[in-house]
Amino acid sequence: MPYLLISTQIRMETGPTIVGDESSDPHLMAQLGAVKRTMLGNNFAEYVVNDPPRVTLDNLENLGYRVVSMTGVGQTLVWCLHKE
Repeated sequence: MPYLLISTQIRMETGPTIVGDESSDPHLMAQLGAVKRTMLGNNFAEYVVNDPPRVTLDNLENLGYRVVSMTGVGQTLVWCLHKE
């Protein structure tokens, strides 16, 4: 799975960071220390780490990922990463 999206709410720039969906690589999620959760009212699960995005991006860089793009969508910050 060479592409990865991570996100956080603007008011939550100190964490938590969403690092994957229910189909994400469980091994990668374990390396990041992510926990799978389902928010009340959602019919899908997501993986979350308590670290801020900066720490999460540093961890992903150490695992070989590079940021391809970043954007803001409403109150959400989203990063797209790729691993060769």
